[in-house]
Amino acid sequence: MNNPIRHGGDQVASVLKGRKVPRVFTLIGGHVSPILVGCRSSNIPVVDVRHEATAVFAADATARLTGIPGVAVVTAGPGVTNTVTAVKNAQMAQSPVIIIGGATATLLKGRGALQDIEQKSVLKPHVKGLWQVKKIRELTSILNEAFNCSQAGIPGPVFVEVPLDLLYPESIVRDLYSNPSGQSWRAKFQNKYIEWHLNRIFTAGDKNEPVPPTRHYLKTPNVAPIVNALKKAKRPLMIMGSPVVSNPENVQDVIQSIENIGVPVYLTGMTRGLLGRKCDLQFRHHRKDALREADFVLLAGVATDFRLNYGRQIRSSAFLVSVHPDVELLKLNRKPNIGIHGNPVKVLLELARQMPSSKIDRKDWFQSMEKRERERIQEIETKASESMTGINPLALFNRLEELIPENALLVADGGDFVATAAYTLSPRSPLSWLDPGAFGTLGVGGGFAIGAALACPESEIWIFWGDGACGFSLTEFEALARQKIGVIAVVGNDGGWTQIVRDQVELLGDDVACGLSQTDYHIVAEGLGGRGIKISSLEEITNAVAQAREWAGQGIPVLINVILGKSDFRKGSISV
Repeated sequence: MNNPIRHGGDQVASVLKGRKVPRVFTLIGGHVSPILVGCRSSNIPVVDVRHEATAVFAADATARLTGIPGVAVVTAGPGVTNTVTAVKNAQMAQSPVIIIGGATATLLKGRGALQDIEQKSVLKPHVKGLWQVKKIRELTSILNEAFNCSQAGIPGPVFVEVPLDLLYPESIVRDLYSNPSGQSWRAKFQNKYIEWHLNRIFTAGDKNEPVPPTRHYLKTPNVAPIVNALKKAKRPLMIMGSPVVSNPENVQDVIQSIENIGVPVYLTGMTRGLLGRKCDLQFRHHRKDALREADFVLLAGVATDFRLNYGRQIRSSAFLVSVHPDVELLKLNRKPNIGIHGNPVKVLLELARQMPSSKIDRKDWFQSMEKRERERIQEIETKASESMTGINPLALFNRLEELIPENALLVADGGDFVATAAYTLSPRSPLSWLDPGAFGTLGVGGGFAIGAALACPESEIWIFWGDGACGFSLTEFEALARQKIGVIAVVGNDGGWTQIVRDQVELLGDDVACGLSQTDYHIVAEGLGGRGIKISSLEEITNAVAQAREWAGQGIPVLINVILGKSDFRKGSISV
């Protein structure tokens, strides 16, 4: 039986229910309270966090892992402005996220009301679509339009602003505006105007009927020229980007297509883990060298931005194919020989279908890449054996690689520590790695972990935090503990902004603003309701992980504070 619509908050909840939204993320505020009350009444779980950015990050993780738009509800003014970095991160990661923001009452806008600012201009550059609801009868249709917009074409975040007088019960709003003592002609005129305005905004007329998501299907692409070029290639290479897994339902088909195409592949972003821990086609190291030698390169949802040195990593004579849903990123910095504006999944599936059944002999190319891969792994092993005061970060990750279970979902939030993890840890399965994406945002850890834990309850959630990055969302341990969300956070505590300091000192001769204290983050986690473990030697790792997994399995968040030594493993890796 449907819940009765008592106020605008119930109406919002009814739309979310119709859209099969699994939960909403929020930091409470008076402007949006009716939405959250309506959600609870409609049996939509409300997950409250300690910062509005975390709410958006959690919604972002939900969208990436499920394909259903994530929803964040935030209050007016600073509640909205606090989301900007997370919204921009979702935009650049092409995640469908719905941000519902409160606003001051319609008649008080621009009159100095609490937390009243022009929110449209703040968020407009960072969202696909933006709506300001002005009448109650618009609420359902605008929300449905926002959902459709977030998923259509290139997915992305959208913003819907809902004034508080459209959310609270009409009787309360009328009492709020009433002025019974006003007997002057001016007061009578104002009362008449207020009555007219309220009748206008509360006029019925909108039906709360769920509208199915808009699906945009790309026509079967013409891949014959790509097939011909690939048949001729002696040293082909593919790089997969996050758009390849934007629809989780397609993942198994994508895996099969990559295997059928049968050329060496590098995985980036959300595609990490797509081919499991061990696959003969997947390579992780010396990508730059491979690109310099490749005579054919297929970029599937990958832009030639700073991560590929603006296209210069790819040899100029290589036959370059780029497939991307974003037309601007398709030809960014380097024009491909063949550019297809569309869904890379469609191209991969069709390419696999048209490839010859007999594999082309590229034994020499594979052997060359395998040789480089082995050499890099040996380099890492050699660096991991170096002794230092504190734990060698490479040795730490080598040990964790053995201890982390197969059902682990890894959340990456940091600079040097997380990049080291990317070299050494193998995501276990498809959709088991979450990092910020192209924006390089610090602070995603708490929100991503909350979203991932709730979206994938069968997974064991691990956060890898640099000690700098953990300062952005460590407070979310309170939200995790209170809501019994068991995750395991590993903090690489080397007392500094290490990715910056190495190059800053060498290039500029100064370490200003690069130092941090080797703080007792494990004690902070305990103070916030979780459990903490501190380790200073490799010998402690096995027991620490076993204890952390036991507590996390009981719904208790755990932080392992790892005292690291100073390593130069990634010297010269600063990106600007």
